[in-house]
Amino acid sequence: MSQVIEYSEKVMDHFTNPRNVGEIEEAAGVGTVGNAKCGDIMRMYLDIQDNVIKDAKFKTFGCGAAIATSSMATELLIGKTVEEALKITNKAVMEALDGLPPVKVHCSLLAEEAIHAALWDYAQKNGITIEGLEPPVKDIEEIEEVEET
Repeated sequence: MSQVIEYSEKVMDHFTNPRNVGEIEEAAGVGTVGNAKCGDIMRMYLDIQDNVIKDAKFKTFGCGAAIATSSMATELLIGKTVEEALKITNKAVMEALDGLPPVKVHCSLLAEEAIHAALWDYAQKNGITIEGLEPPVKDIEEIEEVEET
């Protein structure tokens, strides 16, 4: 018997009308992360000028929650400094969406890690260090296993 998953209105809105879908040509930073367990893949593109995120776009292959978290993450990113962007957590993404069902929390982790991966790419391309930024993981399953122990 399958379980019915309840989504907030904001999750449904960002799934059915996702914001900032697409690519940014010559993006300042691009990050790709996935979750081998569920098959979701998220790619985040950032346009950064004078340390401020002027635009953010995404391409996500995955479930509705993965698309909604990608969409919300880009909304939260635009207008932020690089340092502010680094502080956007999966919890912030979930709160902005009025919550996610427990079985879909990993989608918000994907969004947080995609942001970090794109910022890492930006830092590498520009030879800079962003305080507190760690090398990205390719599969968020690694993070989930660490958090469970």
